[in-house]
Amino acid sequence: MPEMAVLENNASHSPAWLAEECARQLTQVLESMTGEETSVSFAVQEIKPKQEINDDTGQNETLWWEQSFNVASGSPLWVGAAARSWEEIGNRILRSAGVEHSEPENIRSTYLEIIRQALSGVLGALSLRSGRKAACLEGRENPPPLSSDASAFSFEIKIGDLAVPISVLISHTLASLQEETLAEPVTESSASVPPAIPAIKLGGNPGSIELLLDVELPVSVSFGRAHLPLKDVIKLTCGSIVELNRSVSEPVDVMVNNCIIARGEVVVVEGNFGIRIKQVISRQERLRTLY
Repeated sequence: MPEMAVLENNASHSPAWLAEECARQLTQVLESMTGEETSVSFAVQEIKPKQEINDDTGQNETLWWEQSFNVASGSPLWVGAAARSWEEIGNRILRSAGVEHSEPENIRSTYLEIIRQALSGVLGALSLRSGRKAACLEGRENPPPLSSDASAFSFEIKIGDLAVPISVLISHTLASLQEETLAEPVTESSASVPPAIPAIKLGGNPGSIELLLDVELPVSVSFGRAHLPLKDVIKLTCGSIVELNRSVSEPVDVMVNNCIIARGEVVVVEGNFGIRIKQVISRQERLRTLY
């Protein structure tokens, strides 16, 4: 399990608790995806947001991801990494999946997907503190405003022998929401309170998975693919046959959110098509199917 150096200040009563939770979730996602030992260490002092934003010069330009939550709409947090940092993380993930050479855009999108997964992991802690089920709103690539009064924190992620710095900026309103909630603890009698979530413990489970189990995901089945020139597409009529790149004896792909997760054979269940799973795709192969 990922190791973490705990902040010396009282993190549960300041924005630092959320920065620490983001770091912990990020280490768990990275360790899961790479299979390498991952740890995180914090800079005890807060950094200055304006200085952090203005450090974007040359090839060290920071890539910022802005994420809002329904518990404090309009008050996001930002996760930033210099070019070297996000390129190293994206490359490390892709190499662990067997992809040695990747286009810059694939490296960038891989890193951002890791950040989105990590931020989804903080929902359990946000739900516990806000008293209602937290959810991520639409995120985007966007730097913090220069006039931001957000609290800024810096930590270093270590993946094997690789060490990369990451910055987190937390908006004042989002931070204030946590302090107000702590002053009036949520009771079990509150109708809007989700099922109890275990307290966060270093090295333990985040507890946020319980909130995601009822999320519905689109599942589709791919029988094969074909590439046709435009002139042949125009000629398609009723009765035309399009030959796919897969024989009838080959298994079909089971896909969730356009990512292959399993393969199986087609069966008929009470007059409906179904799939009998024959193979569950490994983590490395799932990453390869994204590109």
